[in-house]
Amino acid sequence: MPHLRTFVSRRRFLRTAGATPLALACDGCPALAQEKQPTTPLGPLNRFPRTVQEWCVEQVRAAESRGNEVRAKIATKADAEAYVRDVRARVARCFGPFPEKTPLNARVTGQLERDAYTVEKVIFESRPGFHVTANLYVPRAAKQGKKLPGVVGSCGHAHNGKAEPAYQSFSQGLARMGYVVLIFDPIGQGERSQYPHVEKPDRPGVGVGEHLLAGNQQFLVGEFFGSWRAWDGVRALDYLLSRPEVDSRHVGITGNSGGGTMTAWLCGVEPRWTMAAPACFVTTFRRNLENELPADTEQCPPRVLALGLDHADFLACMAPKPVVILAKEKDYFDVRGAEEAFARLRRLYQLLGAEENVKLHIGPTGHGYSIENREAMYQWFNTATGASDVKSEPKLVVEKEEDLYAAPKGQVSELKARTVFSFTAATARQLEDARRVRPGPGPGALAKRVRDALCLPASDRAPDYRILRPVTGRKYPKPFATAYALETEKPAVAVVYRLDDQQHLARPPKNTGGATLYVSHHSADAELRDEPLLAELVNAEPKTAFYACDVRGVGESRPDTCGGTNQFLAAYGSDYFYAAHGVMLDRPYVGQKTFDVLCVLEWLKDVGHKEVHLVAKGWGAVPATFAALLSERVTRVTLKNALTSYADVARAEQYVWPLSCFVPGVLRSFDLPDCYAALAAKKLRLIDPWGANGKPK
Repeated sequence: MPHLRTFVSRRRFLRTAGATPLALACDGCPALAQEKQPTTPLGPLNRFPRTVQEWCVEQVRAAESRGNEVRAKIATKADAEAYVRDVRARVARCFGPFPEKTPLNARVTGQLERDAYTVEKVIFESRPGFHVTANLYVPRAAKQGKKLPGVVGSCGHAHNGKAEPAYQSFSQGLARMGYVVLIFDPIGQGERSQYPHVEKPDRPGVGVGEHLLAGNQQFLVGEFFGSWRAWDGVRALDYLLSRPEVDSRHVGITGNSGGGTMTAWLCGVEPRWTMAAPACFVTTFRRNLENELPADTEQCPPRVLALGLDHADFLACMAPKPVVILAKEKDYFDVRGAEEAFARLRRLYQLLGAEENVKLHIGPTGHGYSIENREAMYQWFNTATGASDVKSEPKLVVEKEEDLYAAPKGQVSELKARTVFSFTAATARQLEDARRVRPGPGPGALAKRVRDALCLPASDRAPDYRILRPVTGRKYPKPFATAYALETEKPAVAVVYRLDDQQHLARPPKNTGGATLYVSHHSADAELRDEPLLAELVNAEPKTAFYACDVRGVGESRPDTCGGTNQFLAAYGSDYFYAAHGVMLDRPYVGQKTFDVLCVLEWLKDVGHKEVHLVAKGWGAVPATFAALLSERVTRVTLKNALTSYADVARAEQYVWPLSCFVPGVLRSFDLPDCYAALAAKKLRLIDPWGANGKPK
């Protein structure tokens, strides 16, 4: 989200012609050692910068249409009740299963006495050894034995978490109106930094930077960072309800921005809430995509779009309990989407006979939990609980951040708390041990596991293609190149160059001989000039037809979205953006790229090449590995700077490989070394494999 850039160290890697260092996967990760920079002034060709965006838009629009068709069939109260049950089940498929509840081991480490309430400094464990820092605002009335309504506050991406003035404000405001409020620090914010021991400049940025670094890595072991965040919220509710001051008949959840996200998700996964007020988040997935708005890892639930869910559905899980959507007219979370979400909910609530229990409030200003939205929340909760008839926010006094610390020095790391990474690494080791003790999958079984994990559609026909007009002066290893844009999944394309000693402006000539196909790291155009391996191959096999390929999302179709091509390699850039959407669509981005390679191989077969030597580098080596395993067309494989293993990434606290190279849940089924072993039969040659840090291992 754009405002979060202020909280994240934004290292950007501007691509020059032929520069091919592996990009940072997350803010603060160490960059790869830079390869020798080229002297040529040529910039990489990029003739299809919108195709990935438009393919994604088509997929998300189709998912939204399927959801709308289901919702349009809801005609009776019974239909509405069945729909609520169904969305709850689908949400559980995105977020579950959750772990067993373990002792909270909660303790109060200090308190602040104020005129109308007490602030207790609380630490509890949402998982064994995983500490959560919080502030509990307890009104004076609670000391008279009166049970009061409770609210859990979920923070947005402020670096200081619960101490952010806007979040202190709604906590104090509610406390002055007679609510017991528990507001807790999110993972990677406030007192819960996961990487305080990492030296700068390698330390990831607070908030988004930490979330991406820990969250992208979790996908490899089948975990979802949003589920971890939501589980903290569930356990926060457990703690709140353990307090004798709280009336369990009235417990609400509210939060803004990233906290609005978690408020929505928690409505979907926790049935004990009696009211909710998500702020500055609820819109539609389609609006976010069309507006090129990147979202944090926690905001991209796996399979959510494939399951036909949208933001409104998480709130539908609350129906018919009171829910208010707090939007902003000038927010980058598109208010049109908030109106669409509200319209869907209102119809559902009408059928349930509770139309008065859902509302949309649109504040006049920009993103943030500003006073007009806080007051709308107060009024909504007061209507639901009868706790107060005050309509305006009381006078507040913002506390110093350090005065609200629950941990002795303001960081749970001082308590030797476990980190998200420690759990991920432990799970990776467990999965590796489990794979080691059982027999390795045979070639057929491994191929099926790969195909299933990548969610590959059939690719048994050569795609249609365009012949592109020649661009001269590219300084390739051969004097001429013909470029073809293969429509692998319209509008997505793979661009293939055919190198030749003679000029050729038409379709590829029929050739029954072998071929070499190179899958690029970042740009086939640049790498044909600057990658020594390619010159070596062209010179060593002068009579073999030579092709080089950009799969979707790199080189010729490198996106110019999310702020332009220069941010492509940034942690919150377009490469991450489409990888995250691949997770939500249940079409992993690396699977899409693998599909492109398979389509190119079918195209080469159609041209007449019966055998293909598949060559790839860096990022391109991942889809090339999978395609080589799946295609009988490939008889020989050469991989330069291929990733050693996904397990290496999952066990590394810092890594540089991007989400676009990851297969969700892969380590529960197989790992790259399984594929490399199977490719030994195809004369696999591994050149300088790269470990998690992007350096030869």
